[in-house]
Amino acid sequence: MKPHDFLSKLAHEKIVAAIAEAEQHTSGQIRVYISRLHRADGFSAAASRFRKLGMQRKRERNAVLIYVAPLAQTFGVVGDEAVHARCGADFWHEVRDAMASDFRNGHFTEGILHAVRLVGAKMRAHFPVKPGQKHGTRDAGGA
Repeated sequence: MKPHDFLSKLAHEKIVAAIAEAEQHTSGQIRVYISRLHRADGFSAAASRFRKLGMQRKRERNAVLIYVAPLAQTFGVVGDEAVHARCGADFWHEVRDAMASDFRNGHFTEGILHAVRLVGAKMRAHFPVKPGQKHGTRDAGGA
């Protein structure tokens, strides 16, 4: 699917609102990135984009990137060191499987929302906002 077609099927405002809601309760950061490029390996592309966006620079190492490459019909979810250490590989498989199920059924917004909510709940449990601490930075975008 062409990225433009994919983006036109997304309810952008719902995704931004879900990220904002999730980040109200965590010091972590959640980003969604839609690639315009053909990336066959969603995980590798997500890890590369994670670094290019500088998401590894968060002091608590608690950022997560949800990366979608519609041309290749693939995606990846990457969490920084602290997130991965606390959540483990099983959690990433759970997020992946939830997104894949929604995407297979053509429910692209729901797949991304599902991932954001799962990640947000985990982040809230492991990285709650402390008094006087700024919560994550809302972002949904692509290039």
